[in-house]
Amino acid sequence: MSLAEVRELEERYLMRTYRRGPVDFVRGEGSLLWDADGKEYLDFLTGISVCSIGHCHPAVVAAVQEQTGRLMHVSNLFYTEPMARLAQRLSESSLGGRVFFANSGTEAVECAIKVARKHAHGRSIEAPEIVSFEGGFHGRSYGALSATPGLAKNPALGPMLPGFRSVPRNDAEALRAAVNENTAAVLIEPIQGEAGVYPTSDESLMAARQACDEVGALLILDEIQTGMGRTGSLWAYQQTPVRPDVMTAAKALGGGVPIGACITAPIAADVLEPGDHGSTFAGGPVATAAALAVLDVVDDPALLRQVRELGAVLREGLEALDGVAATRGRGLMVGVALEDGIDAPALAADLLERGLVVNVPAPGTLRLLPPLLVEPAQIEQAVALIGESLVESVA
Repeated sequence: MSLAEVRELEERYLMRTYRRGPVDFVRGEGSLLWDADGKEYLDFLTGISVCSIGHCHPAVVAAVQEQTGRLMHVSNLFYTEPMARLAQRLSESSLGGRVFFANSGTEAVECAIKVARKHAHGRSIEAPEIVSFEGGFHGRSYGALSATPGLAKNPALGPMLPGFRSVPRNDAEALRAAVNENTAAVLIEPIQGEAGVYPTSDESLMAARQACDEVGALLILDEIQTGMGRTGSLWAYQQTPVRPDVMTAAKALGGGVPIGACITAPIAADVLEPGDHGSTFAGGPVATAAALAVLDVVDDPALLRQVRELGAVLREGLEALDGVAATRGRGLMVGVALEDGIDAPALAADLLERGLVVNVPAPGTLRLLPPLLVEPAQIEQAVALIGESLVESVA
């Protein structure tokens, strides 16, 4: 089927919720993608940080194939070994409490919101509130959307759920002032990805931790994009001065297979009881087997050190280019701030033509999320392609 035919089907039958690039990808391996015409692309987006150990990693493919050949689904009314083993690994590698499995990051956030609200009701709070940062992104279901200020402003989707308030990004004083006796939780990202890769300052994180402790609220860190080694530690919070009470994970967790998780510290481990929450497909044996294979690759000190080193090389190369004003981020999560007057969407489109996949999360910004197993030569290639495109953009 030609690209034109695929686009015709998309135009006729799919809801118009995405603006898609004019490419039909049909195969992926490692850091590379190929379209239906056989053209090769260097993927520095990885499905928005989903295929973080590369496309079709052999260990993930083998785990999925083996599991699908034995058992694909039985529901959460029964035990399966991969689910139990993955819960153990996630808990022991992070907060030490319990895990709820979901199918996506949005669903993981919904679980975290439910945990926070029930925990607050247990403290006799009748109308619990959740505080988040402007610029944050937590998902598109109504709970997650209500905690995502930029999207929650769309009147055509209202009314939003009550009990959410936001403060300016990295405004520690405003955050402290917003937390009060009705606060159930503070929900923030260690690095805001969809806003354009803006790290949350240590001051703001410490302010959130202190404010939550003072009133008995929970600190929730959304690690859906930053987790699973993306920043050079298994979890981004491990490079900060704070430890959350609840954490959400998804995207890279399944290596391309949909899965999310809400992970708690012991303080929130027993908040939800039978009947409080559930999901038909979540925690199924195929998805959890894939995630176990991903963890086997990512939870490796040598790999995580390499992520930090390669991230530094990538940022140094980008900052040397004419047209790049600055870079932001940590590890292999990099935002590229372009100089005034450079059309970021046009630049990304030109890079796609040249065979480099990136995206534009915010005006004037490119976002780079290469595979954690990217090769140094591929980083050099990406920087060179961006440099060539910038030369033409500013000419």
